[in-house]
Amino acid sequence: MNSAETDTDATDQPTTGTDRTTGRLVLAATPMGQVDDASPRLRAALQTADIVAAEDTRRARSLAAALGVEIGGRLVSYYDQVEAARTPGLVEAIAGGETVLLITDAGMPSVSDPGYRIVVACAEAGLPVTALPGPSAVTTALAVSALPSERFCFEGFAPRKSGARTEWLRELATQPRTAVFFESPHRLADTLAAAAEVLGADRRAAVCREMTKTYEEVRRGTLAELAEWAAGGVRGEITVVVAGATETEPDIDDLADRAERLVAGGMRLKEACAAVTEGTSASRRDVYQSILRRRDAARD
Repeated sequence: MNSAETDTDATDQPTTGTDRTTGRLVLAATPMGQVDDASPRLRAALQTADIVAAEDTRRARSLAAALGVEIGGRLVSYYDQVEAARTPGLVEAIAGGETVLLITDAGMPSVSDPGYRIVVACAEAGLPVTALPGPSAVTTALAVSALPSERFCFEGFAPRKSGARTEWLRELATQPRTAVFFESPHRLADTLAAAAEVLGADRRAAVCREMTKTYEEVRRGTLAELAEWAAGGVRGEITVVVAGATETEPDIDDLADRAERLVAGGMRLKEACAAVTEGTSASRRDVYQSILRRRDAARD
C-alpha cells in the first residue's frame, strides 16, 4: 500500500488522540433539517473524538440522540461570543494529540458560522485540519435555483443597515457570477426591494426557504416579483440566489468622458484610458482614439 492510500484510510476513520502522535481538527457538516442526511463518518466522529466543540451543546446532544450514538468525548460550546476565548485551549489540545470535532447547528462550520478562527490558528501552528463534508445551504440553494451555477460567489449574510446594504448591492451590480447569500426572514422583503432598485427589477433570483425541512419552498422570479411576495411575511431559514449581471457592450463615448475627467484631475491620458476600461471588454486604444478625435474636432 502506498503512502497516499495510507493517508486516505486514516482520514476515512476518525480516531482519538490516543491513536495518533499529533491530534487534528475535524470540521463536520451537520444536517440542515433531515437527520438522515448525516453521514456515517459524522456518527463515528461524534463517538470517537476526544472533544466535540459545538455551536449549541443542546443541539449537539439532540443530534447524537437522533443518530442513536453517544458523544464519547468532552462536549464544549463554541459559538460566536466564546470563539476567540475557546480557540487557544482547543488548539493546545490538538497539539497535545487530541482530536477536536467542530460542529455547528446546521451545515458546514466556518461558512457564516464559527470555525474560521480555529482553522487559521491550526494552520499557523502546523496542525492537521480535515473535514467531513455534507449538507451545505449554499450549494443546495444554488443547485435548485435554476440559475447558472458554473461560476458563483458566496456573500455571507446581507448587511443589516440600509446604507451598508445599498453599497454591498452596488458591488454586486456588475458581478457576472451568480450570487448566494443568507438573510433573516424579518429583513428579506427590505433586502429584495433594495436589490430590485440597485440591481434591476427584472434581475432573476430565487428565495430558498427551509431547505430539506417539512415546509421547504423555492420561489423563483424577478427581484421585483420576489420582493412583492416577501412583503407579505416569510418564516424560516432563508438563502437567496441572484443571477449575475449580463455584460453589455460598453459605450466608448461614455468611457471617453470618464477618461477626460480623470485627465482633468491630473492623470495621464494613457493611464486614464487604462483605468476606465479595466474590467470591461472595451479597448483602451479605442477610448484613446476617441479622445484624440474629439480634440482634433475641437481645434477645427
